[in-house]
Amino acid sequence: MKNLGQMMKQAQQLQSKMAEMQNSLAELEVEGTAGGGMVRVTLSGKGDGRAVRIDPSLAGPDDIEVLEDLILAAINDAKGKMESAVQEKMREITGGIDLPPGMSLPF
Repeated sequence: MKNLGQMMKQAQQLQSKMAEMQNSLAELEVEGTAGGGMVRVTLSGKGDGRAVRIDPSLAGPDDIEVLEDLILAAINDAKGKMESAVQEKMREITGGIDLPPGMSLPF
């Protein structure tokens, strides 16, 4: 019974740490860039868009397709950085143990 009690305590601690991580992810910001920094996109740790910055030199009517591609590339760059940051926070909480395949993040 001691082991079961200890496991329950550890599970509660893990749950508390997961809740703290979710709160910190809401505050985390990652920036993705494209076009040598001419397009910048900022996402929260939960993947919500926070900001888009575009160099004014890209705003010409003939550059719309290039601009659209750069915005997508910056979003994908930011998303990759956000996912890496989330994985690192998860490793901190789980003591370096990665989630099993098929398990999603806590949100």
